[in-house]
Amino acid sequence: MSREIIEAVRELERDKNLESGILVEALRDGLLAAYKKTPGAYRHATVEIDDNGDFRVYAIHMPADIEERLLDEARERALDELERIEEETGEKQHTLISDDDLEIDWSQVPQDQIQREDVTPENFGRIAAQTAKQVIQQRIREAERQIMYEEYVDRVTEVVTGIVQQAGDRNNILVDLGKVEALLPRSEQVDGERYEQGSRIKAVITEVRSGTKGPQVILSRRDPELIKTLFELEVPEIADGLVEIRGVAREPGYRSKIAVVSHAQGVDPVGACVGPRGSRVRMVVSELRGEKIDIIPWNTEPARFLAKALSPARVREVYIDDETKEATVIVPEDQLALAIGKEGLNARLAARLTGWKVDIQSEAEFAEAEAEAAFAGGEGGEDFSGRCAAILSNGKRCPNAGIPGTRFCGIPAHTALAEREARGETVAEAVPLAGAEPEPEEAEQGQGAEVAEAAEVAGVTPEPSEVPTPEPSPMPSPEPSPGLPEPEPSPMPSPEPSPDLPEPEPAEVPPAPVGVEERGDSHSA
Repeated sequence: MSREIIEAVRELERDKNLESGILVEALRDGLLAAYKKTPGAYRHATVEIDDNGDFRVYAIHMPADIEERLLDEARERALDELERIEEETGEKQHTLISDDDLEIDWSQVPQDQIQREDVTPENFGRIAAQTAKQVIQQRIREAERQIMYEEYVDRVTEVVTGIVQQAGDRNNILVDLGKVEALLPRSEQVDGERYEQGSRIKAVITEVRSGTKGPQVILSRRDPELIKTLFELEVPEIADGLVEIRGVAREPGYRSKIAVVSHAQGVDPVGACVGPRGSRVRMVVSELRGEKIDIIPWNTEPARFLAKALSPARVREVYIDDETKEATVIVPEDQLALAIGKEGLNARLAARLTGWKVDIQSEAEFAEAEAEAAFAGGEGGEDFSGRCAAILSNGKRCPNAGIPGTRFCGIPAHTALAEREARGETVAEAVPLAGAEPEPEEAEQGQGAEVAEAAEVAGVTPEPSEVPTPEPSPMPSPEPSPGLPEPEPSPMPSPEPSPDLPEPEPAEVPPAPVGVEERGDSHSA
């Protein structure tokens, strides 16, 4: 072998972008394989090649006990390799292991126990050259596969563009990525999408496997990373880092929700993703074959974030529980179906995006549940809910938590109710709005003042007992005053107007509730 062969091999290494010396080692292995095929070849031999292209074959002689020990170690390594392949592939290996095929490692054997003998054949001939050629070609293919595997294994989660090569079988679709053919399995395809042969598609690299025929790249069209990358390609603010996509929730083929946040003052994250007249988001929807996308502004407050995540539905109130990560969302009656979505799609995507368990209720359902929970308790009617016991003027219970030791919260009006309750007084838990009807006690006090005023106009000073007291029980009819005649049982005629009094009032009418009822029908002068 001449020096030109060595130089040609090294030039081939540079053209194939292979590691230096890998083809020279393949040439050495090819010559060794060719030597072992010659008649009378020794079992253990090695080949050495110098820079001038000259090679020598040496037979290795060692003691029998050392040779047996090295054979046992080589056999164990071969069995371990077969077990590893079985675990990776899940298939039983039926390879037969022969002692002639075992590779003995005598590097750890002392040199004084090894004898080397030059057994270089005078002429290898055509068989040796053909064997060396096959070995070199095999090493080149293995090196190229390893290079491609290392290239694509670092590109996992990256979006690539390929051309559909085979679309007849719906279970597996082959996509040409240029250097390698990738596989789009049925489980990673989007329902409703059709992949025509020769069409270009974008997909995410989810896995790279090392096989006997080269690296096998697995693609996916269902991965949420596809939406992130598509927005990075269409929105310059995301590519520059001014806007960030904080979360993606996707139902492939139907709807997706993304949460975006701005890191620069004056940059609207939602507007940047939508683009002028929706041009940017329209390009992403077109690549996803019509899949709808909701762009949600990110918020650190869970209640506000949940309310936005349920868009396009309008949310009235959100109650959250930080310990259990559960949220109760109250929506108007006409927004309930929109908030839940078709088959619960909108609520399911909002829960994935926010990470909270969402319970959506209408206002009527929530008010009914609150009414039951407000008075739930033990046999004595105690309230164990821990919320303020005050009932607002709209009929709903106060949503604030009660102060420890009382049944009311810290609002001044509710604190006054707590103080009255502490003094043993019966309190009304309703908190009226401005301009509402007065309390029964105030109304009865007002009645007593009006009756006293009517008696004074008639010239009669009522006794203190005659003035109605603000007691909730029915008020008995008062005794007639001594200075007034008793009313006749017959119907009382209408009194004639007197010139002495500007507004004549029948003196016979006692300051009783009857007079109170007739206040509205007082006679005019």
